[in-house]
Parts: sequence; C-alpha cells; structure tokens
Amino acid sequence: MKYLNLLPLILIYITSHAALSTQHPNVVFFLVDDMGWRDASCYGSELYETPHLDRLAAQGVRFTQAYSTHPRCVPARYSFLTGRFPARAGIPGASYNMEPSELTIAEAMKKGGYTTFFAGKWHLQKTDEQAPEFQGFDHNIAGGHAGAPGSYFFPYQKPTRNKHHKTEAAIHGLENGEPGEYLTDRLTEETIKFIKTNTDRPFLVYLSHYAVHTPLEAKPELVAYYENKLRNMSWSGADYTTKDGTTKMRQDSAVYAAMVHSMDESLGRVISTLEETGLTEKTVIIFTSDHGGLSNRGVTSQRPLATSNLPLRAGKGHLYEGGIRVPMVVKWPGITKAGTETERVVTGSDHYPAILQMTGQPLQPKQHLDGISYVDTLIGKKVRRPGPIFWHSPKGRPSQTGDTNCSAIREGDWKLLEFFDEDRVELYNLAKDPYESNELSSTEPTITPELLKRLHAWKSKVNAFEE
Repeated sequence: MKYLNLLPLILIYITSHAALSTQHPNVVFFLVDDMGWRDASCYGSELYETPHLDRLAAQGVRFTQAYSTHPRCVPARYSFLTGRFPARAGIPGASYNMEPSELTIAEAMKKGGYTTFFAGKWHLQKTDEQAPEFQGFDHNIAGGHAGAPGSYFFPYQKPTRNKHHKTEAAIHGLENGEPGEYLTDRLTEETIKFIKTNTDRPFLVYLSHYAVHTPLEAKPELVAYYENKLRNMSWSGADYTTKDGTTKMRQDSAVYAAMVHSMDESLGRVISTLEETGLTEKTVIIFTSDHGGLSNRGVTSQRPLATSNLPLRAGKGHLYEGGIRVPMVVKWPGITKAGTETERVVTGSDHYPAILQMTGQPLQPKQHLDGISYVDTLIGKKVRRPGPIFWHSPKGRPSQTGDTNCSAIREGDWKLLEFFDEDRVELYNLAKDPYESNELSSTEPTITPELLKRLHAWKSKVNAFEE
C-alpha cells in the first residue's frame, strides 16, 4: 500500500517529461566498498579528489542522509540485492550468505527483459550455487567467495609462507591478466566491454568494486601525487582518540587517497563510455557505498586504518553514524534536477523498489519487504521516508574494529542505540547533534522507552539473531 498512492504521480510526471528518452532506461549501480560518507570532495574531503563523482552530483541528486542497513560488507550487500534488512535472514549470525530462494533485483529485472551484468565483489556465497550467475546475473566477472583481494595488482594474490600454497585470496575469473594490472581498472575494463556490446537492449550493470577495502595498495604515481599534496596540508589536534576503540581523526593516507582517486576514475570512464555509445540519456546511474569507512580498530590492535569519518562518529563495524551513513548520488536523465541536494533518509534496501519504478518494472512487495522507493524525491517532492529504520549487529568485533553487539532504530530525527549485552541504551537527536556527542536517554523519559519498545517489537518480528 505504501507505493500505490505514489504511482499515479510518478506516471504523470514521467509521461509529461519528453526529455526522458526511454521509460525502460539502463541502470548502472556503482557500488564502492568501505567508502566513508566524507570520502569524496563533494562530501567535504579536502584531501581526496573525486571530480567525476562531483560532476555526477552536479548533474543529479546528492543524498546527505543515506544509510547502509549494516556496518559490515555481507549484510549490507544482502540488502541491496533483496530489498530486505539483513536481520530477516539471520545475517550476520546464523548465516553469512544469500539463499537462492531470494528474488534478487537482477532476477526481477530479467523478468522485464533486461540483460544483467555483475563485476567485482559478491561475498554472499558458501557454495557455487549461490554465485551471481545463479542469482539472476547473465554475466559474472570476479564475483565469488572473496571479500577482498590478496593484492590489488595482478595476479591479485599475495605470497604465503606455506611452500605447498604459493598464493592465496585469488579473485574468481581473473586468472588471466597483465603484470602490474590494477584490479579497479580491470573491473572497469570488463564493464566497458559489456556496455559497448549491449547497446541494443536495456541492461542492469552492477559494478561492485573491491576498492576501497583493504589491503591499502594503489598506483605509485598517484600515491606520490597525494604524498606531495599532504606536505602542503596541516592539521591541529590528535591523530587518534581511544573513544569507540581507537579512532582515526585525520584523512592523511596518501595510499587510500590514491585508491579513492582510481575508483573515481573508474566512474569517469563508465560515464564516458555511456556518452560514446549514445546511452547517456538512456541510463540511470546510482552511486553509493556499502557502509562507512574503516576508521576504527580495537584499542590493542595495530591494524592500519584507512580514513577518518569525522565529523561523524566512529566507522565501519559501528552503528554510530560514521559506520552506517554513506555517500549516495543518483542521476536519472530527464527527471532529476541538476545540482539537487536532499536530506531525505534512505537506506540500502530502498534501491530495489526504486530501480523497479525507474525502469517501469512491476514492484515485488513480497520480496522488498523493507524497501521504500525514493523515486518521489528524485521527481522533486520534498517528503520524509515514512516509518523507522532498524539495524541489528549481533557479531561485534571489539578487537578488530572496536565495536560491540548493538541494535538501533532511527525514527524521524531521533536515533536510539541498544547495547543489548551491556543492558545500556543511548539516545541522540540527529537534527541537532549528527555527531552523536550529546547523549539524551536520561533526559527524554518518553521518547527513550517508546523507541526501545519499537526496536524490541521489530527484533521479535524478524526473529533477529542474538548469541
């Protein structure tokens, strides 16, 4: 029912805008791994340079309150593909993979005559039957078990000390390559090949970069560029704090900056290919990240940290804003107004129904149970996302990223976190305090128990896993 009132408005809007060259546009879903909310120049970074993303934002809609459904890779990716919060499937917890019974966005698009292409990080399978080609994708390049490459340089592996195993962490399907080939570039090349040979029918391209996940490796010339840039930058204050584990306070890694740079070049090359093939006005582009940047580690850990999510609190692994708020830009030719910025709250499960609506496909309400389309925002309406957003993270990693088991709810401007193993809650007003520095649970005797009640009801409804 939540979509029915919106459909007539969308249809009227689309049919009255002749600038939209097709009502069955192509879709490029450009997903980055571990990219924080502030890891782009159009989101405020002074170090990282992302001119192609900046250009896309200037031509489309930039979301300032977009969220992941989970602060780690597997559960967040589950939501993009299914339109559901991961707790419904016991991810993470009872499961770390996606079952073939799910109707993925790729399968839904294939029903509408779309060709579907996947390249990059999948990380949602235990068996071959759970690979992308068995989950609706006609083409699969590099999607398999791996959550990260052994190296970003071909052969994308790293040596081991075991004489019986010369290498580890191979990337599925990329066994052939050139010495020095960079993984981000290779995935881009494969995507470009697909686009150039599929101009005669609508397609879904799901480009899921391994970058900018660790290991921190980048092209030497770009590293040198950012090392020189850093010499001309200065900061005041501490490099790290011990709040929420050890938290990185500065964006000061030349290697990570270079990785972001290569990722942005990938986006630019895909956009250029659409221009060269005459598909620009026929293609929706969605850019986002799976969750926040890697800025935190356990207090005793020496794990290298990639970035800082300041002014947001914490990072990957945490349900504070730095762990779950992500960059997101959407360009829908002929529909989105150039240079629009919106505070509309969206989450990873919302892409599924939005893509179906943008491409004229029937909705799948029994599948995308938690997805609420943001098409109303794209067509210019100023509306809030109806209902709350829930998170459940029952597999904390205090030694790795400094986080502990936690659930959370956001309703309007209020956000409550429950550290259920510690019998402790925290409450924040994100409109006044997006940095989550002013804890209000004890001063809001009405709001705190009400949100906690709603959170518990949702966890019971979806049978949320707890150890």
